[in-house]
Amino acid sequence: MNKKNINIGLIGCGHLGSIHSRLINEICKTNGSVSFAGVYDIDMNKTNQAAENFNVKAFDSLDSLLSAVDTLVVVTSTPTHFDIAKKALSKQINLFIEKPVTSSLEEAVELIRISKYAKVKIQVGHVERFNPALTSLDGYNLDPKFIESHRLSQFNPRGTDVSVIQDLMIHDLDIILQLVKSPLEKIDANGVAVISNNIDIANARLTFNNGCVANVTSSRVSLKKMRKMRIFQQNAYISIDFLQNKSEIFKLEDINTKTKGLTYPVSDSKKIIYEEPATENNANPIKNELETFIDSILNDKHVKVSLDEGKQAVEVADKIMRIIEQ
Repeated sequence: MNKKNINIGLIGCGHLGSIHSRLINEICKTNGSVSFAGVYDIDMNKTNQAAENFNVKAFDSLDSLLSAVDTLVVVTSTPTHFDIAKKALSKQINLFIEKPVTSSLEEAVELIRISKYAKVKIQVGHVERFNPALTSLDGYNLDPKFIESHRLSQFNPRGTDVSVIQDLMIHDLDIILQLVKSPLEKIDANGVAVISNNIDIANARLTFNNGCVANVTSSRVSLKKMRKMRIFQQNAYISIDFLQNKSEIFKLEDINTKTKGLTYPVSDSKKIIYEEPATENNANPIKNELETFIDSILNDKHVKVSLDEGKQAVEVADKIMRIIEQ
């Protein structure tokens, strides 16, 4: 049965929480089936400021917020996700949980167990799944044999409650797991804490059962930002720039293949075809993921990033951290 109206609340009024609040407010203005019930943060100054900014109610506790909503957006620090989600699920409240879904694999497994009884929609905030650079490739046959990814950022105290693996690398781990679709066979990894008390730079080499290898590097002590993934497969090379919202495809085709893209002959029988898939320049990935989540509730659809997929990313991140710590 389709649900006609939802009351949505948000917990966590920090930097990212403020972005989510603004976008939820925009969605409510254009979707009459959604009401923004209010916000809560353990810092009441932040709670009151967010409530004033978006003209919504400021709740003084998580319990009071949960009593007024049927849908909750969780944008708090990662170590708090499990307890908040567990309490919301006990009240059968739909959940959008920012990534990583939990601090540990054990917590993610427990949430999955609890969710089976709650029978609600749960989406994990792996926002890069909604990046136009990646979604522009939806119509292409991706069959990676080797993947190289770099996600580098300047240091920012936000996010240092977890390692760079949980903070940044997990974006790429999630995407790679969806692209390869094969059991993970082996992990080699190394990393080091540089500025914070957690791992700040890390590299992992993932070997999959089907032979695909992914080399993943993440750093939050870089001089410049980079969010790139390169995919190599039979007769094709795909470059994805998540920062520039742009993808490029180079394909090796028969010389007589008809195409509208740029071509570069490499022999008498083969040529390289260059394509730049069209992207939605004004797309807002965070808004898109929230709209998709809301649509899954209103129209009883599958969520884009499931709790189980969120758990899989946490599981790989957890293994990488254990290897580095050893």
